Amino acid sequence: MEFKENLETAVFTTRFVIENNAPIIFVFHFDDGSWQFSSTEDNLSDEDFRVVSLGEIIACDSSVVELANMPVNSEAMRANPASPWRITNKN
Repeated sequence: MEFKENLETAVFTTRFVIENNAPIIFVFHFDDGSWQFSSTEDNLSDEDFRVVSLGEIIACDSSVVELANMPVNSEAMRANPASPWRITNKN
């Protein structure tokens, strides 16, 4: 499975995922087609977000490729990195 987006596509994540190697637990595919990959952190401020390439996210956690066909306006979550992804459609 592959993302339809180019690996250079900009996606949103948090400093916790990129800088602290926090596990990706939540994935959002927004209705505008953008993606966000985050961990379990709460109360995020604007300074906590980072923009990176989709390829960088896949390098952090290759299991996100399982979500490549996730519909727009949906989210996926899992209890921990060993758990399966559960996708919820927000339509």
